[in-house]
Amino acid sequence: MPTETPGTLPDGRPIPLMTGDERPMLESWLDFHRATLELKCRGLDDAQVRLASAEPSGLTLLGLVQHLAEVERNWFQRAFAGLDVPPLFEEETGYALAPGRGLDEALAVWRREVARGRELCAGRSLEDSGRIADGPMAGLEVSLRWVLIHLIEEYARHNGHADILRERIDGVTGA
Repeated sequence: MPTETPGTLPDGRPIPLMTGDERPMLESWLDFHRATLELKCRGLDDAQVRLASAEPSGLTLLGLVQHLAEVERNWFQRAFAGLDVPPLFEEETGYALAPGRGLDEALAVWRREVARGRELCAGRSLEDSGRIADGPMAGLEVSLRWVLIHLIEEYARHNGHADILRERIDGVTGA
């Protein structure tokens, strides 16, 4: 079934596919959520992306970008591809902030992880699988379909956090 690309929103994000085959639809929704994370960071400086949401939480936009880079690495490289790769940042969740690392560097790391995940999935079937490497579900088999759905959910949840963070920083809402 042919799939038509619906275009982009006025803010530059790709409009996810509303019809068509499952794989392009899942990938388009993940790309939409990735673009939403970038949009939430657009126009902010390093001090702004370090501003925490509200005490006692230490959640920041910079921490979210780093965390989602770790999420991309964990699910595509470790779980799906079975690679033994170390964490990207000092603390394996990615939330901890290093004094010298700013948004540009964190976004560059995140973009590299997104690109690597795409490489590892290219030409693979949604039914292809890997195994969860560690944690409470270590050893369980996961399909590429499951990984894509999980990442869509992960980004959607964290983009909700990013909405709140961005509104606190400069009052910008929506998207």
